[in-house]
Amino acid sequence: METNGRGQRDEERLHCLVTGASGYIGGRLVPELLAAGHRVRCLVRSPGKLRDHPWAPDAEKVRGDVTDAHSVAEAMRGIDVAYYLVHALGSGAEFEDTDRRAARIFARQARAAGVRRIVYLGGLTPRNVPEGSLSPHLRSRAEVGRIFLESEVPATVLRAAVVIGSGSASFEMLRYLTERLPVMVTPSWVHTRTQPIGVRDVLRYLVGSATMPDDVDRSFDIGGPDVLTYREMMRRYAVVAGLRRRVIVPVPVLTPRLSSHWVGLVTPVPASLARPLTESLRHEVVCHEHDIARYVPDPPGRPLPFDEALALALRRVREAQVATRWSSASVPGAPSDPLPTDPDWAGGSLYQDERELSVDASREALWKVVEGIGGDNGWYSFPLAWAVRGWLDRFVGGVGLRRGRRDAERLRVGDSLDFWRVEEIEPGHLLRLRAEMRLPGLAWLEMYVETDDAGRTRYRQRALFHPRGLFGHAYWWSVSPFHAVVFGGMARNITRAAARSRRPVRP
Repeated sequence: METNGRGQRDEERLHCLVTGASGYIGGRLVPELLAAGHRVRCLVRSPGKLRDHPWAPDAEKVRGDVTDAHSVAEAMRGIDVAYYLVHALGSGAEFEDTDRRAARIFARQARAAGVRRIVYLGGLTPRNVPEGSLSPHLRSRAEVGRIFLESEVPATVLRAAVVIGSGSASFEMLRYLTERLPVMVTPSWVHTRTQPIGVRDVLRYLVGSATMPDDVDRSFDIGGPDVLTYREMMRRYAVVAGLRRRVIVPVPVLTPRLSSHWVGLVTPVPASLARPLTESLRHEVVCHEHDIARYVPDPPGRPLPFDEALALALRRVREAQVATRWSSASVPGAPSDPLPTDPDWAGGSLYQDERELSVDASREALWKVVEGIGGDNGWYSFPLAWAVRGWLDRFVGGVGLRRGRRDAERLRVGDSLDFWRVEEIEPGHLLRLRAEMRLPGLAWLEMYVETDDAGRTRYRQRALFHPRGLFGHAYWWSVSPFHAVVFGGMARNITRAAARSRRPVRP
């Protein structure tokens, strides 16, 4: 009987399809499946976004979309277990219809391809609450799970409430609310009980679900050992993080919509994502069974207690070892078109602002400044202007300037960077960012590190804008007078920072 390099029998080595591999959970599940000895294929709309992940060389990437039956059928060929980790939340008012259609396509193509199991991570729903009374987010998650369970392919539907892990939206919301507000006027949902779970346990259950017996076709509640109110979670976070005791004053007047704007104001999580999170806290969501342990046994000390899950997440953040973040997935509705290589693609209109400066520093020193841009390091020009642009973007429902960085020093394709997304990176030479702010058009910012004909280091910067309609043209010309201050200042300050970094520090 043949085994693979891990001593695993071939019949135990499964071929797994992972959707949502560029997202928070999917990006962490792939390396776990590979470590378990399985083969992995990722279905993703933009395979290039996975290029810089450490596990990318070991996984197959195919282009496609769960709403496209043909691409799903191609991706399902030869697959044993198919993981469904996507949702259409935030894609518009019809996101429930999109979720429903995508789930049905996925189930039909899984049956046609002879897939042995579908694994889905959904949301924990309250008992004795009519489905029509649930938030659209939870209602859609429940419906997708039901579609898979009613299909002809055995399904494992895992239902989780608050997921605690470095970079998760729930953790970031809890973290920033607690750290930034020593005194909080909070909505009444802070008294609602929930059952948080550490991301490590979520991944353990997802991996273990792949090898469940063929006759298992059901949902499982998954959660940690602690049942807590959100108020208790904030106070326990303060203790774990070494903060002073927080004063929490709940008020009944903050609706989920108002709460989401309040969360969006205080935390990096935009209101569009905060709203389903806060709506999910209106009802008590606790596990009513732990049957998953029959098939995926819990080792000693697991599932992780809440305080331990918090401590691990905080350690990852402080050590800058966050593998994925809630913002790893593209923002629904944000532009995703690649930079046009021919202005004709843009209808003949592609506005540019280009700057070029020589630098009294090595290419390595300049690149370090370029790759470290954004987040806590800022944008090297007129901080107030950048802050105001971020506030305006938040005001109109955009992501704003507070998403920060996944890693303080290193970037990879697909990373979110404040209100930009890393579209391309050539280490030591090029960083291209695509704007995800609300704009009447598409925008990019490119930063090049080069060597001129005399052998000197040169910095080149291009801001590009493809307008959409008359308003797009008007927008460019209305902001162009400020380019000398914003983009000109950025180029000068980046080169100065690189030059300062090479000078010896005086004793």
